[in-house]
Amino acid sequence: MNKKRKNIIWLCEGAIMIALATVLSMFKAVDLPYGGSVTVCSMLPIMLVAYRYGLVRGIITGAVYGGTQLILGMSALSYATSWQAAVAIVVLDFILAFAALGLVGIFGSKSYEKQALTFIIGILTACAARYFFHVVAGCTVWAGVSVPSGDGLIYSLIYNATYMLPETIVTVIGGFYLAKTLDFTADRLSPRSTASAEQPKAARIFMAVALFVLAGVLVYDTAAIFGKLQNAESGEFDITGISAVPWLTVGILTAAAVVLFTFAALVKNRKK
Repeated sequence: MNKKRKNIIWLCEGAIMIALATVLSMFKAVDLPYGGSVTVCSMLPIMLVAYRYGLVRGIITGAVYGGTQLILGMSALSYATSWQAAVAIVVLDFILAFAALGLVGIFGSKSYEKQALTFIIGILTACAARYFFHVVAGCTVWAGVSVPSGDGLIYSLIYNATYMLPETIVTVIGGFYLAKTLDFTADRLSPRSTASAEQPKAARIFMAVALFVLAGVLVYDTAAIFGKLQNAESGEFDITGISAVPWLTVGILTAAAVVLFTFAALVKNRKK
């Protein structure tokens, strides 16, 4: 495929994926009062474009998507204490944070067999980068607004982790299945050949059960964490309630669900 044709296809596919990501971002399981939410794999379409078309095109696509999120989240600017703070919020929380999703393009591979592995590594890298920019914004322009000024960095790390962690897990699960279903290396996205027909029915059922358990644990984790972030008396968001979260239970259940899911994935990928 020549460069001009590839750019045209990228522009068309990128526009479709930005629209899809925007729609998915509106389905929120959790929506924090000062920004941040857990959505239905809204980052995945942008990451897919980055994986298929490379780092530069991925960053551009992510930045444009960040612009659409800015338009939908203009209310966040109302908390800015100055025009400089407003500019910092736009740059850090929207443009750079979502442009970071294009980092998946670093791991874009033409290797059909390593597609799932490289895509998941890319997802984790991009999510970490997005988390970084949100944390920087939290401990600078949001200090004294959504997080205490004295411990801005600590509270920013916690606040942004409460939605980025479940969002990352959901995206990894969605990315894994997408990579196992579609051929990212083809000129057009198409179903990839699998060995599912050769897999025992029990293995497929085990995988479905493991996914159901993981989804259930994620719902529990979200309720356990965010349920403590609301002041019982005033009903307002209170990040200091994070200390009351049953972290031991959350950690054990999450670790067990992840192990079960990983084991089920290994069993499912074994040939009959």
